[in-house]
Amino acid sequence: MSSSHFTYEPVGATRDDPAFCPPGFHSLHVRTRIGEGEEVFRRASEAVLTWEMHRAMGVGMETGADRAAPDVDVTVTLAGIIRAPCRVVWTLDESRRRGWGYGTLAGHPESGEEAFIVSRTGDGTVWLTVAAFSRGQKWYARAAGPAARALQQAYARRCGATLRRLCADLAEI
Repeated sequence: MSSSHFTYEPVGATRDDPAFCPPGFHSLHVRTRIGEGEEVFRRASEAVLTWEMHRAMGVGMETGADRAAPDVDVTVTLAGIIRAPCRVVWTLDESRRRGWGYGTLAGHPESGEEAFIVSRTGDGTVWLTVAAFSRGQKWYARAAGPAARALQQAYARRCGATLRRLCADLAEI
């Protein structure tokens, strides 16, 4: 995949190492317990892969695709004001790990990559990990400094809370 349209490098870095953060970027890593069991894992995975989690948060996901797949373009909209063009750079569909990551395109307020990974541990616990590396690209994102990072942390925590709510009725007995 060419990184010519992306606003950062290395493209795809969050797939194998969600903790990766290149020099000059800020890292984000928020892990939230969603529940337990195979049904919760399946439901959480679908909600992440089909944009449902984001839309349930009130985040606009403008795309022609029903689900995340490499090279799918998506414009994330926040409060109808901020438009953030991205492209899915990878997806995972493993027995205990599913999710996707996207990278920023020209016009995005930030520069970097963000990943949404649902995993199921050996004891059956289901987790959502939101991991990213980013830095301000537009003047207002750079000017926001630590406030922008605090908003990213809050957004990642809200992803977890929303996904937990979407899976709440599937708790394994």
